[in-house]
Amino acid sequence: MTKPETRNLPRRTEGLRASLQRISAMALRHWYLVAGSWPRVLDMAYWPSVQILLWGFMQSYLATVSGTFAHGVGVLLGAALLWDVFFRSQVGLTITFLEEIWSRNLGHILVSPLRPAEYLASLLVVSAARTLIGLALASTVAALVFHFSILDFGVPLIALFLNLAMFGWTMGLLVAGLVLRYGQGAESLAWALAVGFAPLCAVYYPIATLPGWVQGISRALPPSHVFEGMRALVFEHTLRWDSLAAASALNALYFSAAVVSFFLMLGAARRRGTILSLGE
Repeated sequence: MTKPETRNLPRRTEGLRASLQRISAMALRHWYLVAGSWPRVLDMAYWPSVQILLWGFMQSYLATVSGTFAHGVGVLLGAALLWDVFFRSQVGLTITFLEEIWSRNLGHILVSPLRPAEYLASLLVVSAARTLIGLALASTVAALVFHFSILDFGVPLIALFLNLAMFGWTMGLLVAGLVLRYGQGAESLAWALAVGFAPLCAVYYPIATLPGWVQGISRALPPSHVFEGMRALVFEHTLRWDSLAAASALNALYFSAAVVSFFLMLGAARRRGTILSLGE
């Protein structure tokens, strides 16, 4: 006699396949949107490249006057590249979400078979793709102009990338939830939020540089531990597992809270009927 779990297996497999198709369709929609617009393509390449040039030349100058920077080749370039992972992840997710609002398409999406969890998954996929493209272009500039390769970080680069991308997605979901709750007046947070976190995340300097009362706030942010780990890789050639573990634990907590908050805001907006008015 066939077990119920065995009989339900083909149905579950078909449901998973349909879910992946819906997620892929949403990702493909945004790929066509970006690929068909040269200003959008330029935006992914322009700012990361400018930032790499700025910090690369700064790194070159400081290396001539400071033995510390001469010893830690690429510490500023590595920080700039990794910071762009966080920034692009957050902005990429938020912009992908806002594209639906600007085109007044969010209401159509939510009455389609696409589930909220699938929509969230498509936002993460598109954000990851935009981040990887931007990082690849910026890394190419760093390699050609300054002979620095972020791949020199080795396997730990994957952990650093994932932690920064996850915190970027957390902030992106927070902004998306605020837009759902307060309308398009919250759009400016898509750019301001990431910039506001920069001084607290110890991107270009150790946490110990910050005032004592700020250090506690900094240690509560996953990027701070990521950049502490990055500097240990550059100067000591060792991976700080304590920094990686702290960043991962904080990210798991914050990302889970952001996902729940986003779904609550989305559900509340659907009940109030305010989704259709977004974009006006």
